[in-house]
Amino acid sequence: MKIAVIGAGIVGLSTALPLADRGHRVTVYDPAPASGASHHAGGMLAPTAEVVYKQDPLFPLMRAAAAWYPELIDLTARYTGEPTGYRTEGTLVVARDRADGTHLEELRAYQELHGMEAERITTRQARQLEPALSPALAGAVQIAGDHQVQPRRFTRALIAACEAAGVEFEPRAVHDVEDVDAEQVLIAAGLGAAGITGWYEGANPLDLRPVYGDILHVRVPGHQYPLLTRVVRGFVEDRPVYLIPREDRTLTIGATTREDGRDQPQVAGVHQLLRDAIEICPAIEECDLVEATAGARPGSPDDLPYLGRVGERVTVSTGYFRHGILLAAMAARCGADLVEQTLPPISLEACDPLRHAR
Repeated sequence: MKIAVIGAGIVGLSTALPLADRGHRVTVYDPAPASGASHHAGGMLAPTAEVVYKQDPLFPLMRAAAAWYPELIDLTARYTGEPTGYRTEGTLVVARDRADGTHLEELRAYQELHGMEAERITTRQARQLEPALSPALAGAVQIAGDHQVQPRRFTRALIAACEAAGVEFEPRAVHDVEDVDAEQVLIAAGLGAAGITGWYEGANPLDLRPVYGDILHVRVPGHQYPLLTRVVRGFVEDRPVYLIPREDRTLTIGATTREDGRDQPQVAGVHQLLRDAIEICPAIEECDLVEATAGARPGSPDDLPYLGRVGERVTVSTGYFRHGILLAAMAARCGADLVEQTLPPISLEACDPLRHAR
């Protein structure tokens, strides 16, 4: 079957690869692959730590994605030796002061209520695992099942794997699904999906908004490396911050959330991230600042993705908001099944692309 995938972010690439592996002729359309939200993402695969209150329909999607991620990593490795940054050391979640400790304990109880495993440990145990953590922390939780990839490396690996699997890349934007020669079309263009026509009578029903986030990359000096060995998430005066160690001696610090329409990193956001990260791990003061960027995540009104068939020829897969890297494994498996017009292995009722149609 001849299939067009519109969009070469992590969702489009992750879906194109299994479709090609299943024997289909796949063409990916994108003028600048992997340059959108995927380029600015942290890469945490955190179905437990990323839990948000009262977003219960999202939890089974996140758990399924985490369970299927090794399959996506293995499929990528079958076609390329490019590194993905996939690491499985787990996550520590820490609290800066007593009020943050209360927040952390309430979150842990909520996670356990929903069947997730989050182990309360002492701050001494946390510092035995990560000696660079501040001695002034007020609480800690260990989550063994939360992992990570390095998004820029992973998307490069996915592109290489897709090419090796026979996927063709067309460096142009598609604004109308009628402009592509294909039996089936997958719209995975992130925020751009809201401007694609030819598949719905009337106005495009995808209610997407850009949610910006500032993110930093620092380099750990040789005498300090490895500064951290696993993802550390923290609460500082109730603000979330995360620190992600990489194999290339860098550390990713993120991320703010704002809806101000400003696509450049903001001084206030950079300051807040550095201040909070140093509160959690003081030695970050000695690191080299490599990069500050800002990316726009595609959000929907209920912060759930749009994933489903919308006609005989078209499937939509976008709106993954803050969880795009994690949910890529779910999008890949379910999206490929939807394109093939077979039943996905989990319910996608909450992800109906037409649920916000006016």
